[in-house]
Amino acid sequence: MIAGSSAKTWALGLAAALAACSGNGGETTNASEAGTARAVTVAHVQLRPMTGTFAASGLLLAREEAAVDSELSGYRVAQVLVDEGDVVRAGQPLARLDDTLLQSRIAQARAQLAQSQAQAAQAQGEAARVRGLDGTGVLADEQIAARRFQAKSAAAAVGVSRASLQDLQTQQSRMMIRSPVDGVILQRNARPGEIAAPGGDPMFRIARNRLIELDAEVPEDGLVSIRPGTTARVTLPSGATLTGSVRFVSPRVDPQTKLGRVRVRLPVHPDLRAGGFARAEFLRPARPVPAVPERAIQFEASGPSVILINQQNRAHRQAIRPGVRSEGWVELVQGPGVGSRVALGGGAFLLEGDLVRPVEEQVNGPAPAATPKAGGG
Repeated sequence: MIAGSSAKTWALGLAAALAACSGNGGETTNASEAGTARAVTVAHVQLRPMTGTFAASGLLLAREEAAVDSELSGYRVAQVLVDEGDVVRAGQPLARLDDTLLQSRIAQARAQLAQSQAQAAQAQGEAARVRGLDGTGVLADEQIAARRFQAKSAAAAVGVSRASLQDLQTQQSRMMIRSPVDGVILQRNARPGEIAAPGGDPMFRIARNRLIELDAEVPEDGLVSIRPGTTARVTLPSGATLTGSVRFVSPRVDPQTKLGRVRVRLPVHPDLRAGGFARAEFLRPARPVPAVPERAIQFEASGPSVILINQQNRAHRQAIRPGVRSEGWVELVQGPGVGSRVALGGGAFLLEGDLVRPVEEQVNGPAPAATPKAGGG
């Protein structure tokens, strides 16, 4: 009996010991995991007033381009007086057409006018001699009417001859091709010996007032920051840097490329060449945006990301789209919300779901604008 009682007591003690060990197992595991958690410096996503620049590129174009061509056709180009790059004034001769044939036609028209005037004078005299003879019987009424008709016809012929001469003289005044505006010659297509033929390529293209602009293509999200008057620094292929200002922002975005067009007004400069390429940096005015310290951003083959620390102190990687950089901070165009915690520096050594021991770092800037959010899982 005693032996049986001892065995029973021993069995109950063993069961109690096993139960005690089983009950403390979870706590032991958690304590062990917490003890090995890596200390990680963290910072909050903050709203910060940031200003910065973003780049765009485009072509240099004339702000206003004048296409100059001959108003006459069939005449040979006798002389070209300017070349590409020349600065011209309004009214300045650019080219001259050969007017040899026109001069001959003008001489013929003058002779025709003189003949018409002589015939008109004779007819007027004949009509004057029958004035007052109506109904007298001296001449038949038909003869009197015929002389008066001849006088009117001769006078009309004088008008036709004079108009023909004036038309030829007008053509003569257009034999000299003149610039309609002040500007610089962008393109010269006129060649001596060619026959003028309006309707094709113009003889000259002129940038009015020598004004060249940058026609830049800007990403859709960048257009939000650009207004007429926004400052832009434009770099030319020669290395020259010009300060310009935005004149026009297109109200339309290309549905395929998601790019919008921006025209930047530039000062006159000898290195500006229409059709050339240039890059621009647009200065974005300060505005509050979500931002993180630069040290929080990791760059990998899949793209930039941050390590988000959730309320359970677990690490989770989140892809971001960075914006402008300023004073050690980077704008988050896409990414975790304001108040979220992100790892600094050592986040590269963390794996998804790792338990960490957050160490808050005091960084320059305003206090977080929202309470920390869980970053997931």
